Amino acid sequence: MKNYIRLLAATLTLSIASVTWAEVAVIVHPSAGFDSLSEEDVARLFLGKSKSFPAGAQAVPINQTEGAAARDKFNEAICKKNASQYKAYWSQLVFTGKGTPPKDAGDDAAVKTLVAANPNMIGYIDSSAVDASVKVVYKIP
Repeated sequence: MKNYIRLLAATLTLSIASVTWAEVAVIVHPSAGFDSLSEEDVARLFLGKSKSFPAGAQAVPINQTEGAAARDKFNEAICKKNASQYKAYWSQLVFTGKGTPPKDAGDDAAVKTLVAANPNMIGYIDSSAVDASVKVVYKIP
């Protein structure tokens, strides 16, 4: 029984470590006229404080589904909010008529497909899912 508990604890530790070690990539369409964004630029887009990329083109941020590991990491690292704080932030803006939250697009594959098809979209995916169909403009270690 003790060995089983030790094995279970080790497995949980490794699972948690692998989730926290995953790198999240902020992605845009490959034709975007810029190669990088600052953390502040990304935060402003996803918090509704800015509606355009630095070069002036309209920006349409999209989120992963609520509860996705990449979304939780993104919200905490970039928006400086946990899941409930992020939801409350947007609820207040919607209630006061001051903003509309980014749409939930699904998982890594769905976000990547949408961003690859639309030059105005910006999203985030696990860096292991990045390919030539999108451009990485910021990484969250």
